[in-house]
Parts: sequence; C-alpha cells; structure tokens
Amino acid sequence: MGLPQLKLSILDQSPVNEAETGVTAFQQTIQLAQKAEEWGYHRFWVAEHHGSNRVMGSSPEVLISHLLAKTSTIRVGAGGVMLQHYSPYKVAENFNVLASLAPGRVDLGIGGGPGGLPHSTKALQQDLSGQSRPLAEKLEQLEQFLHNGPEPDSPLYGLQASPLPPQPANLFLLGTTTASAKLAAEGRLPYAFALFLNNDEAVMSESVETYRRLYPSDGGTLLQLMLALPVIVADTDQEAAQLAAEVKVVRVHLDSGRSFTVRSEEAAREFGRQAQEGHTIDVRPGNVYFGSKETIQRKLGEVRQRYRIDELIIVTAIRNFAKRLHSYQLLSEAFNRTAISRV
Repeated sequence: MGLPQLKLSILDQSPVNEAETGVTAFQQTIQLAQKAEEWGYHRFWVAEHHGSNRVMGSSPEVLISHLLAKTSTIRVGAGGVMLQHYSPYKVAENFNVLASLAPGRVDLGIGGGPGGLPHSTKALQQDLSGQSRPLAEKLEQLEQFLHNGPEPDSPLYGLQASPLPPQPANLFLLGTTTASAKLAAEGRLPYAFALFLNNDEAVMSESVETYRRLYPSDGGTLLQLMLALPVIVADTDQEAAQLAAEVKVVRVHLDSGRSFTVRSEEAAREFGRQAQEGHTIDVRPGNVYFGSKETIQRKLGEVRQRYRIDELIIVTAIRNFAKRLHSYQLLSEAFNRTAISRV
C-alpha cells in the first residue's frame, strides 16, 4: 500500500532583513499565510522568539489570532510556544479562546527551548524563583486543561480553562533531539523534528527511529510524525544553490554542556556574554534541501520514502521576501498543490 498524499505546511519566523521593520515583517507573514492557503498548504505555523531585533514573533498567540481572521480554511498554529516560561493553565486558556474563535483550525506546538537569550529568559521567568517544573509534567497538565481539566488526584481538580471549545487545539511537541522524540512518544503526542535548527540528519534519523520504536502506528506510516526541513526552491538549480549557500546554522556551546541555535554569530557572542560562562561558537552551512521544482520534488520524495512520513513543515530562509514567496509557490506547484483542494 502506497503512502497517502504528502501534506506540505509552513513555519514562518517573521524575519526582519536589512532596512525592514517589525511592521513589515508582520505584513509579510500575513501575506504569506494568505498565499499558503491559496496554494494548498496544510498548516501555517509561527515561531516564538524573544529579545531579538531579527525575528519578530514574540507573542505567537496574538499573531495567530490575527492570521485566523485573515484566512478562512488553513490550519494556523504555534511552532511553538516555549512552555518552560508559562503556566499550562494560561496557555490552555489562550488556545481555548483561539479554538473557540476558529473551531478545527488551531494547532498548539510546544517547544522545549528558551526561544531567546538568557536575559529574555530571566525576564520571562522573574517570578518563578527557580521553581520551574519538568517539561513532561507541564505538557501533561496542558493536555488536561485543553480537554476536561486535571485528574481527580490533582490539587487543581475541578478547574477548567474556559472557554471549552467544540474542537480543542491540536497539541504537538517540537524538538531537535532523541530526548524530545522519547518525550513525545511516551506522552502519545504528535512530534515534529526541527532539522532547520539541529542541522544534523543523523540525529534526525535516530530521533525518528526512537519515536517509531516507542510509539508505533498501524500501516507503516507515522501519521503522528512530521519533519521541519529547510527548503529553498528557485527557477533553476543554480539559483537555488546560490540562495542556499547564504543559509548558515550558528550554535553556541556553553561550558556547562548546553547548546543553543541562534540567528547569527553576533547573537551567539551575546548569548555567551549573558550566560556569564565560557562558550564556543560553531558556524556551519545550513543543511538545506534546494533545487528547481523538478529537483526538489525528487529530493523531498526521497525524504518522504526514507522516513515514511506524510507531512513536511517547510522553513525557507531567503532574505528577499519576493524570492521567499516565489520559493513557496514553486514548491506548491512541484507537488501540484495549486490544482487540488487542501485535505
């Protein structure tokens, strides 16, 4: 039995490039979401970043609300909310409101990273006094609040996150490690591996196998698994290669053993300074899937067969918005999205 039709989705980070402003970045995100709906993309997710002058999505739930109002059929969601900073109850309230405003169209992706530099993390958590709970515990409570509320043995039993929507937001876990794959599988949650952040296909393969082993599905297809890939499509392979060569993955490695992906070398140096510990910076070419429509169709088809998945989340890091928009259009044409209705 063959795989079902491949779903294509988009993760947008509302980037600011060159002389652009935050206003411009959001207008471009709105335009891209509307075009994504027109071109047959399945989901449109926005990211969460704090304390940055280069990516503007500091409040994904607010942006999602606006995008839902500017579109009519495409699923819209967070890719993702950094739950370590927040109360699961409040996150559930936010997304229950969104799901009540647009039933059946809201996704809630959860990320385990900080979504910013140490100072922004400190500002977001200034009232927590170091009492942050494990992500697994917060995920479990969030899922309860999205549905019927805490279990009877909870001190919060009887509390509901109002309003209760007819169709709660779909919950996902996003990650870049085998640990996140294990957490998603153990929690029976859909999982999206972010290669555009990790840049290591070996880790992606290991994470997929970990998720598959711990959370098997019927029919050989992992309907709960998605890959978030960096992709660039252009009119020719040569042009796509030139655009892909501009993409770099920058990681800062702290002496404490933690590593984080940041947007630039400048941000990496600032991360180390704010963390107040020794660090090293690693800059590598982005592991981008690139090419013309024909080439990218073949490359992504191979990825799909290798990992047995039916949905890809596409991240296209092209500075020029017109070229970024064109890339997404070409990708939809490569998979005939303009000629079919969205599933």
